[in-house]
Amino acid sequence: MSFAFGLPAAFILLALAGAIFTHAYGWIIARRYPPTGRFIEADGCRLHYRDVGPEGTPHGTIVLLHGASSNLVESMLGLGAHLARRYRVLAFDRPGHGWSERKPGLSEAEPARQAALIAEALRKLDVRNAVIVGHSWSGTIVPHFALDHRDVTGAILVLAGITTPWPGGYAGWFKRFIASWAGVIVMRTLALPITLVLRPWMKRKTFWPQPAPKGIVRKGFIPLAFRPRAYEANMHDFAVMYDAVSKQSARYHEIRMPVVVVAGDRDEIVWTDLHSRAFVHAVPGARLILMPGIGHMPQYADGQRILAAIEELAEEIALPVLQT
Repeated sequence: MSFAFGLPAAFILLALAGAIFTHAYGWIIARRYPPTGRFIEADGCRLHYRDVGPEGTPHGTIVLLHGASSNLVESMLGLGAHLARRYRVLAFDRPGHGWSERKPGLSEAEPARQAALIAEALRKLDVRNAVIVGHSWSGTIVPHFALDHRDVTGAILVLAGITTPWPGGYAGWFKRFIASWAGVIVMRTLALPITLVLRPWMKRKTFWPQPAPKGIVRKGFIPLAFRPRAYEANMHDFAVMYDAVSKQSARYHEIRMPVVVVAGDRDEIVWTDLHSRAFVHAVPGARLILMPGIGHMPQYADGQRILAAIEELAEEIALPVLQT
């Protein structure tokens, strides 16, 4: 009897300790990594963004969207600071990430919904004909700019992005679990401490076969992803990801604007053959830049080549304007 009662009691105490740790960790991180930009409202959500550019007239507009477990600071660190010397650069915390808000429910994680919110913000910021750059998980988002928000979009660049359904990828059980009370309890008690233990391995895996840049976690404000609500947003993103790309991939042939896909051939996070090559094959006129020996973070492994690809797109869509 004592064992029968003791085991549930031990679990409750462990969960309680995890909940206290999760709350305290989030509170500390929020104060250590405050907002660095401005806020704008889109359909009742406050989105956090940075808007930077050169002193003179910019040569165009670049919009940067980060991947999973990241935020706009990392986007600016990896690409934005360099691009801002010539272009107007807008970097967003995706809804639910960094300091951007997200309404409750799995539907708010849908790539189409996230694209719609960011597109609304871009309209309020008077953005037109922008190059939309999406890394990793944002590869699910940028096609919607080319399909549904062409008034703000001139071209898209998918950087090591998720675009395509994969064999055995459907995980309805995970989606149901994340949306359940049990999933909420686990995410707010035990999930974060376990994830923090695994974080060094996750960092090595993300940058492999290249080493992670020194101080990237601190400089990129990465701990913001491990606050309770941001952690849940990340899990919701993964829960809807497969169904979303399964649905939207049927529309890729409708895209009619310049599209560039950049990927490393050693990427073990987002498989290049499955996602990047398949997307290029599906989109008329899309171009693939394959980077030999490089993994999931090409912007750090060979940043100059990524910057050149983005600038080439920006100049390409600017030409019609200059000719008129």
